[in-house]
Amino acid sequence: MTEVINGPVYADVPTPVFKPGPAGTHITIRGLTKYFAGWPLYENFDLDIPKHKIVSVFGPNGCGKSTLINMIAGLVPIDSGEILFDGKSLKDTRIGYVFQNYREAMFPWMRTIDNIAYPLKLEGKSKTEVDRRMAELVASFDVKFDLNRYPYELSGGQQQTASIMRALAPKPEVLFLDEPFSALDFEMTLFIREKLQEVFMQTGTTMLLVSHDLEEAVYLADEVLLLTKRPTRVAEILRYGDPRPRTVETLSEPSFVQMKKQSLEIFQREVRR
Repeated sequence: MTEVINGPVYADVPTPVFKPGPAGTHITIRGLTKYFAGWPLYENFDLDIPKHKIVSVFGPNGCGKSTLINMIAGLVPIDSGEILFDGKSLKDTRIGYVFQNYREAMFPWMRTIDNIAYPLKLEGKSKTEVDRRMAELVASFDVKFDLNRYPYELSGGQQQTASIMRALAPKPEVLFLDEPFSALDFEMTLFIREKLQEVFMQTGTTMLLVSHDLEEAVYLADEVLLLTKRPTRVAEILRYGDPRPRTVETLSEPSFVQMKKQSLEIFQREVRR
C-alpha cells in the first residue's frame, strides 16, 4: 500500500516484527545495539535466555560481558533494541543484582540487616513481612555472624553473603551476578557456590552469571554462553546437564572436564580471531 502526500509517493515502511523466543524463554533480546566512543560493542544482537536456568557468560577480555548483563538489568542504557522478560518490560519485572564490589554495594550507614531488608521496605512490606523474610534468609544461608553490625565491620565473605541475601530478599524473577566470587577466598567461594545452588534448587530463579573464571562459569551453569570479540556475537551456547547439587567431586567428573575443555577450545578460537 502507498500513501500520496502533496504529490510525491511514499511507500509504507514495515514495522519490524518482534520475534519471541522458543517455549521456555525468560529473557528475549532483539536487535540490541550499543556503541562506545563511536565503536560498536553490540550491534543487532539477538539472544534468548531460558527460564529456570543458570546461564554463565564467558568470553574474551573487552567483549562486554558485564555490560551485557548491565544493559539487560537496566543499569546501562542501550542505543537501540528491545529486551522483554516473559513478555514484560523491565519495570514490570522483579530483579536482583549482586555486584562484584560488595564494599561499595552496601550502604555503610545502615546495619547489615537493614541493608538486606532495604528492597522489602522499598516495596512497602510490613514489619511482620520483613521479619518473616529475614528469618527465611538467615535460615537458608545458615548465617553465623551478627547482622546487627555494620557492613564495614564484617569480613569480605560476610559482606558478599549479605549482598546476595539482599538481592534475593524480594524473591526476584531474575538474579544477575557480576563476578560475585572474584574478591573472595576459595573457602568462601565454595560456601557461596553451595548456597546459590541451594537457592536455585529451591526456587528455580533464573540466574545470569558473569565470570572470568572458566571453571566457575561451567560449574554453576545449565548453559554456558560463549561470546566473541567485539562487535560481540554469540560464539556458542553449550548445555551442561550434570545433576545438582554439584560439589568439589563434580570438578573431576568426565562430563565436567569435557565441558570445560570444549568451552576453552571455543574461547581460544575466538581470542585468536
